[in-house]
Amino acid sequence: MTLVLNVSNHLIDYADSLAEEIVDGVLHSMKLEIPQLEKEQARMKGAEATIVGAYDTTVYAVSYTPTTGGEKVTNHKWVIQEDLKDAGDTPYKVGDEVTLNVEHMEGMKGAQATIDTAEQTTIYMVDYTPTTGGERVKNHQWVTADELQPIEGGEHAGH
Repeated sequence: MTLVLNVSNHLIDYADSLAEEIVDGVLHSMKLEIPQLEKEQARMKGAEATIVGAYDTTVYAVSYTPTTGGEKVTNHKWVIQEDLKDAGDTPYKVGDEVTLNVEHMEGMKGAQATIDTAEQTTIYMVDYTPTTGGERVKNHQWVTADELQPIEGGEHAGH
């Protein structure tokens, strides 16, 4: 089945990346610039995707400082139980400290992270063609059901 990626909050919760500034007594909010995350999100938003894998597991949003240096990444979505070093079968809880054992983005592998959210759910691996052009991305990890929607007029539309 081909679906459309709806990834407005896929990689980062932008509500957590707003800075507030007071100018002339007025509170202004401004989005912080996180180019790598914004670039990936732009590539995915609205892209047609094919599910190539589905896994029932514990899914986490995590905050971590990349091992390569740079700014702390907050609320990175998604890391699964199997992406955590020495995870075992017992799910972690919000606030637990873990070590990432995956390189979804440069500097993730080996980084110390804090669990921001934890949920038992089905998570999907997808292939998609970036809406910004370029080659098809294969085995993208990970997308949740609420980040997928049927293509209008497609084989499963209206179901």
